Amino acid sequence: MHWLVRLFRVIRKDEFSIGKSIVSRTSALKLVSQPGTRRHIQRLMQTYVAPYKTRLSLGLFCMLVLSAASVAPAKLIEDVVNKIFVDKDPSMLLPVTLLVVGAFLLKGLAHFGASVFMDYVGQRVICDIQKDLARSLLKADLAFFHETPTGELVSRFTNDVDKLRNAVTGTLTSLGKDTLTFLFFLALMFYQDWFLASISFFVLPVAILPVARIGKRIRKASTNIQEETASLVILLTQAFQGMRLVKSYCMEHYEQSRLCNLVETIFKKTYKASRSRSATHPLMESLGGIAIAIVILYGGSEVIQGTQTPGAFFSFIAALMLVYEPLKRLANLNANLQEQLGAASRIFAALDYKAQIESPNHVESLDKVEGNLRFEDVSFAYHDSQTILDNINLEIQKGQKVAFVGASGAGKSTLLNLIPRFYDVTKGRVLLDGVDICSITLEELRQAIALVSQEVILFDETIRANISYGSLKATQSQIEQAAKLAAAHEFVTELPKGYDTVVGEQGVKLSGGQRQRLSIARAMLKNAPVLLLDEPTSALDSASEKKVQKALDTLMKGRTTLVIAHRLATVRDANVIYVMDQGKIVASGHHEHLLETSEHYRYLCASQLGKDETNIKPVSSPEKRPYGN
Repeated sequence: MHWLVRLFRVIRKDEFSIGKSIVSRTSALKLVSQPGTRRHIQRLMQTYVAPYKTRLSLGLFCMLVLSAASVAPAKLIEDVVNKIFVDKDPSMLLPVTLLVVGAFLLKGLAHFGASVFMDYVGQRVICDIQKDLARSLLKADLAFFHETPTGELVSRFTNDVDKLRNAVTGTLTSLGKDTLTFLFFLALMFYQDWFLASISFFVLPVAILPVARIGKRIRKASTNIQEETASLVILLTQAFQGMRLVKSYCMEHYEQSRLCNLVETIFKKTYKASRSRSATHPLMESLGGIAIAIVILYGGSEVIQGTQTPGAFFSFIAALMLVYEPLKRLANLNANLQEQLGAASRIFAALDYKAQIESPNHVESLDKVEGNLRFEDVSFAYHDSQTILDNINLEIQKGQKVAFVGASGAGKSTLLNLIPRFYDVTKGRVLLDGVDICSITLEELRQAIALVSQEVILFDETIRANISYGSLKATQSQIEQAAKLAAAHEFVTELPKGYDTVVGEQGVKLSGGQRQRLSIARAMLKNAPVLLLDEPTSALDSASEKKVQKALDTLMKGRTTLVIAHRLATVRDANVIYVMDQGKIVASGHHEHLLETSEHYRYLCASQLGKDETNIKPVSSPEKRPYGN
């Protein structure tokens, strides 16, 4: 295994920079930049290839046999020429013939063995990398996914992994087989005539410099191609997901133009890389032809003078002509590595991403979550942006229904996102039953919380799978009971396949109210003591809202509930209503009390109820926030 690493070092010692990719433009990806080729090779070998060293060794042994069998016919030519054609010895016909058949049979079997073993190692390596990539990305913070386009992540698993698959399976196999074959032919040539062999390989130092320069051009073009391909995936994802908007605004031609321009750019860069890669062929062919011509001139004169036998000369010529095939493939190997290891750098960058929000080393366990929440001097800001929450202090008792109201950008959704630790506070702390949530494992904390938002997330699975998401051990009766409590059972049973109905991507086959009731059923089944409702009825029509609100009333019973209210009429019965403005709580109390004491609240009510608001003005205007509410 170590000799493979050393050979990679010989092929290419320069460090390689991946350039400014989409990854580097994403602030969430604080990743390794400008990685070296050797480091990628070593990481691949030590982390992913080493566990399969037995099969790798068997594959290398088969390559060794394959290389030896490939050289055998060139050596047998000496006997064919000298003993059969020159000496005309009939006793040598059958032995030489059988040796040739045996050599080719052995070559075929060795090739089969090498392919089977090396393909297994290569495919297992890719499988392990994909698993690690999935683990790494799924553990990433929510901020990572907010800041990284979905198409960029999809490109990791598709385009980049395919490139790396070629590097591991094709390049690794070619490196071992062609290197060994080259060495065997080289040994045969020096055995036959060391002087002719020395003359033949004068082309190597002449070829190294242009091949290296070609490799650099391919490296740069390949990195650009990968970036543009990722951009294409992003653009396709956005266009297909937003097709309703595209068609309603008659933007088909605009999206088509953007896609076609990007595809054309990828074509030009791919063609440029292909043209550079093809430049190695005329170079190696020309130098090979010159070497063979010199050998014929010098070797032919040696045969004419009788200082060398015809068999040895033809054997040397055969070896020389055959040796250039693996040599040309090794020359192209550098170009392939430049292209494929650019993908490796992007994959390893994603693998090396470290989540900022993790479970603590020293944890405090909650025997039974009651649902008491307290915010102590909590402030929060996204990265270096302005403060979103400013010195929040509030306490919520178990079983209470608490509502947060305010203009868009007041900080309501951000406040809810702090409770399950989608983000961590910048200052202060949030406590659950008197315990700092940063001292609780993420799994235990989030198991105690159920979330229902206005943006319903449904997977392209059955209704049963979507309701039981997060409660995989739930029985059919438990799923149906949750659906009944969420007022969803009736419409589900009316569907042709009932609970086995596939809802489509994002639940596209269902209405908005139906999707929301399924999300409520999912929260019902989870049965968490803390419930977060982020404007769950704001996008519904009146008829759907009534059904969903009834289901929500059932869900909220006995739970600590935090509601972000778009329609104030739905939170009049809340135990406490908090009025937020510019990241601060400016008023709190029940509905009647706030109408009497808070201008902000009266303004919000007047805006929704259509009352005369000429004498009711907000204390301040909300500012636009970069994230959330």
